[in-house]
Amino acid sequence: MTALETEAGVARVRSWPVWLSTAGRLVLGAVWLAAGLTKITDLDASVRAVRAYRLLPEAVAQVVGPSLPLLEVLLGVLLLVGLGVRACALVSSVLMAVYMTAIASAWARGLRIDCGCFGSGGDLAAGASPTYGTELLRDSALLLVALLVARWPLGRFAIDGLLSGGRKERA
Repeated sequence: MTALETEAGVARVRSWPVWLSTAGRLVLGAVWLAAGLTKITDLDASVRAVRAYRLLPEAVAQVVGPSLPLLEVLLGVLLLVGLGVRACALVSSVLMAVYMTAIASAWARGLRIDCGCFGSGGDLAAGASPTYGTELLRDSALLLVALLVARWPLGRFAIDGLLSGGRKERA
């Protein structure tokens, strides 16, 4: 069953993938924007969060740490306004997979860190327990959303739709 139906020779996109894509795009955009904005005001904390995973050399962590909040804010804004939706969803999918790999790695190595997903990050305070399982479930759901948006990027209230002149693309 495709998302494309023909009526009197005119291709029309069924509404459920369009609305599902719109909802997914807005949720994903809001999550990226929230995550990036909570970290962008303290880029040193973002570097500490990246460093806590003990995966990257220090010089790379010093670049990646402050870059991630900027990328997250950019992805959030672009997804919320609906510009470059498929590209943003694909970048989101890759970034989410990288985050999940890093969290799983920290868990497997017995590290006791805050993921840094929505600020702070770094080593946990004494007595605090990691929440890796919850973080992986959340990120898995967001990865699924990103993949669905990449599959059906055409949605409502998006600049992409205005730029395409209202053309409907094959979903």
